[in-house]
Formats: sequence, structure tokens, C-alpha cells
Amino acid sequence: MTVLRHLGAPGLFFLAIIDSTPIPTLGGVDILLAILAARHVEPWWIYGIVAAAGSVVGAYLTFRAARAGGSAYLKRKFGEQRVNKFLDLFERWGTSGLAVSAAVPFPFPTSSFFAAAGVLAYPTRRFLAVVAAARAARYLTVALVAFHYGRHFIRALRNPSQYYGWLIFLGVLVALMLFAAAIVQKRLNAPVRLAEQAQSATS
Repeated sequence: MTVLRHLGAPGLFFLAIIDSTPIPTLGGVDILLAILAARHVEPWWIYGIVAAAGSVVGAYLTFRAARAGGSAYLKRKFGEQRVNKFLDLFERWGTSGLAVSAAVPFPFPTSSFFAAAGVLAYPTRRFLAVVAAARAARYLTVALVAFHYGRHFIRALRNPSQYYGWLIFLGVLVALMLFAAAIVQKRLNAPVRLAEQAQSATS
């Protein structure tokens, strides 16, 4: 972390790429981003954009590797027992699950969703758009808060156990977001399903 901090934006970009692969960084991107933004050396939004860009690159690498390797890639990287769970979750939540997993501000197995999207042949352009929007919202928010609150916010990121109340609140908020997104997605897909049923009935 010290080496990456001295590297500045390039170090943040590299760490963000790694963070979106099966290699865990345990929230390292958020912490490094907050440290850099809190220094007030450069505009805070630069670090948010750099982190989001690196994350999209890493997500795409994971997505393409999973699409090429199929379920065997998932089993090799995440373990056979967890593969079916990841695939079921993605098939159930789809775009909403992908967006929320990429946007939540605490450690989450997001790379598993990226890999599941690749295995299930999720549209590439939509994948990149969803990940870019979610990561940009997350990292720009972290950079802005760190820019204004500095060390207090960094301390909260480094010691999340001291802020269980906020973590519970965020967990409930994410659950509500998932629920709302699932309802919206079902309503959007309902006309398509009805059309498919009507077409199959006439044929």
C-alpha cells in the first residue's frame, strides 16, 4: 500500500485492475483512493475516475476469461461448491445484482459476478456500461467524502468493525436496492415474456 500510495494515480489504477479479478484486495482500492483524495494534491474526481477505469479493465479481463473458460474457470478460481451459487444468483438478479455488487462500498465478491456474467454470455456492451456506471458512482463518492472528511473517513475504512451501525444500515440499503431493482426488472421483462408466450402459442 505504501508503494502504491507513492505511485499515486498509476498505483491506484493498477490496484483497481487487480481488485476486479479473483485476487482479493480486501477493500484496498477504497482505502488507497481515500488516502490519495484526502491529500488535496490533485482534484478528488481524478482519483475517482482513475479507480473506476482500472476497475472496468479488470472486470473485463475477468469477464473475458470466464467466457472463454466457461464453468471450469469458475470452479478453478472460486471453488466447485460456490460455482452453482454464483450462477444461480446472477440468473436470478441479473443486471440489478451486477450493479449493486459493483457499487457497494464494503468488501463483496464482485469478481464472482463478473465471471458469472461471462459464463452466462451476458451482453458485453451492457456489462461494461453497468460496471462503469456502478464503479464510477462508488469511487467518485468515496473520493468526494475523503476529500472533505480526510482522516476520519480513512479511519472508518481501515477499522470497519468500529462502525457496525453504519454497516448494518448499508446492508439494509443494499437489500432494498436489490429488491427494488428486481421488481423493476420483472416489470420490464413482463411484456417480453408475454410476447414470447403469444408467439409460441400461435406457432
